[in-house]
Amino acid sequence: MLTELVRFNDSIPLKDGRLTRFHSRAPPGISIKDYLQRLTTHATLSPPILLSMVYYIDKLCALYPAFTISSLTVHRFLITSATVASKGLSDSFWTNSLYARVGGVSLKELALLELEFLWRVEWRIVPRPETLRDYYRSLVERSEGYRIQRDGGGSRAGSEKARSSGSESGGSESGGSLGCDGVMDRG
Repeated sequence: MLTELVRFNDSIPLKDGRLTRFHSRAPPGISIKDYLQRLTTHATLSPPILLSMVYYIDKLCALYPAFTISSLTVHRFLITSATVASKGLSDSFWTNSLYARVGGVSLKELALLELEFLWRVEWRIVPRPETLRDYYRSLVERSEGYRIQRDGGGSRAGSEKARSSGSESGGSESGGSLGCDGVMDRG
């Protein structure tokens, strides 16, 4: 999903004066998939945090028109959104110095990115549970080889799980209901 979005947005010429704090001078040498794997492994990001990061793409794009996910912004967005989501959704989270080290940015830069992010989303960082469920469903629907399977359990939070339908396509590179500049919509 992110790779698809980055590829599309990279094809749109950057307008003068549309640089944001999230823009790098050049695309980092690590792929989006490898960077996200690094964050997930070393910063122990749970599924709700990862879903919130997808939600933040839509939220930030809606509230901050100068921002788009591109090869110049995606890595800095990911470490910032992982930091913010972890603090907003988890009872325990790592220090900014760990997030900065894992994300490959300085501690000062992460603090500035975090502040910019929070200001741009108006400090509203905790999505409603039903919003996260909708994002989850959308990601599963867009991912080849996966479908939603209802559990028989009584808990609403654990009542749906993605099940592979035999294919091992992974699905991590496709999915979502991103609408940044109307780029990707559900359906």
